[in-house]
Amino acid sequence: MGEKGIKKTIEAALFMSPSAMHVETLAKICSTTIADVRAAVNELMHEYQERDSALQIKDDETGIKMSIKEEFQKTITGLTASPEFNKGTMKTLAYISYRQPVKQTEVIKFRNNKGYDHIKVLEERGFIKREQVGRSYLIYTTKKFLDYFGTQKKSVEKMGD
Repeated sequence: MGEKGIKKTIEAALFMSPSAMHVETLAKICSTTIADVRAAVNELMHEYQERDSALQIKDDETGIKMSIKEEFQKTITGLTASPEFNKGTMKTLAYISYRQPVKQTEVIKFRNNKGYDHIKVLEERGFIKREQVGRSYLIYTTKKFLDYFGTQKKSVEKMGD
């Protein structure tokens, strides 16, 4: 990866990362040295300053991060994407997606009693649907899940949504 490739990869990584990144992590991502990363980060910082961008790249004690300049923070408040679900709910959804159609009892066995709350939230938001089968439910992902995440392990004929 050439110098331009390293710089672009670092820029993309900083853009996608929700938090600061360590130089060592960026070096691994770029398959290069810490010195090369430092040089590329310094160049990026200067480029963003020179073009008078609303974005900035900062290097502080927490690591290197891309952020909005302070003067624009108030203007864009409320536009940031918040995670749709917490980590536990995402794990439950991943399990359902991978195993579908899956019995609710299996999900609870795998995810513990918190799984009931996760299933409720996922169903309320339209990412899964349940069909009663005996004393349990069969759980499937919905079309909304497919539209949102873009993929599924298996195609499900019963997705009808």
